[in-house]
Amino acid sequence: MKKIFGEINLTWKKLIIFAIIAGVYTAIMAMLPYTENTSFRDIAISFEVWILFGILIIMNSKSAKDSALKCFVFFLISQPLVYIVQDLINHSNLFFTYYRFWIGWTIACLPMGFIGYYMKKDKWWGLLFILTPMLLFLGFHYGSYLGETLYFFPYHLLSAIFCIITLIIYPLFIFDNKKIRITGFIISLSLIIIMTIITLLDRTTYNTTLLVNGGEAGATFNDSYKVYLEDNKYGKVYIKYDENLEEYLIQAEFSKGGKTNLILEDSDNNKTIYEIDIKRNSYEITKK
Repeated sequence: MKKIFGEINLTWKKLIIFAIIAGVYTAIMAMLPYTENTSFRDIAISFEVWILFGILIIMNSKSAKDSALKCFVFFLISQPLVYIVQDLINHSNLFFTYYRFWIGWTIACLPMGFIGYYMKKDKWWGLLFILTPMLLFLGFHYGSYLGETLYFFPYHLLSAIFCIITLIIYPLFIFDNKKIRITGFIISLSLIIIMTIITLLDRTTYNTTLLVNGGEAGATFNDSYKVYLEDNKYGKVYIKYDENLEEYLIQAEFSKGGKTNLILEDSDNNKTIYEIDIKRNSYEITKK
């Protein structure tokens, strides 16, 4: 492991090949329908894998200037490729509509690569002022993925595990000083624990309107009805009057994805049952 954090001969040729592979791979993951809402597509959406790429480039550079230029060129090649490959295959226009959001990050690679190189000096300030902000950023990613995994297991589980692993290995393999490594490990472990607690206390939810009285689904109800889920581990449902629509609605606060039944019961205990397939940001409901 120590070899990849400073003992690779990272030539410009290797860097360019690395950038092309990273960009093309990311584009493929973004296009494959089977990767939707999975860890494999996360590389096209968030930063955790790109943080690893940046750190590996920094640690295998020969000087601060070399680090800055190689980080800049790597992202200058890889990021446009993510959109260009998709545009060529899907005849879309992603490069001109989305890449502009990454131009700022690409330019920022110059100072970040330059400053990041000084982690190799093996000093306390390298841990506190250079690596720790990256650990904090990565910690927030971990909390987000953990929430998604708890909501719809096992989606994004690999990304959550990836964040945990990289949080731990960065301080252990970037620095040689034992005290700095231990301190860095404690910072990373604390972030993992804190973000786990926060995520467990504030679970990811999906709030939506399921049914409208007299709507397309043919449901008829008012505030005299009872509504509930057959299995309450999926969340809760309730009847609400909407003053703008001047109609009763069944609202849902889902805390978990999956299939269950929604039961609508009138004052005479007559029940209407709907099967619900709860997804991340959508649902399918069918009267049984």
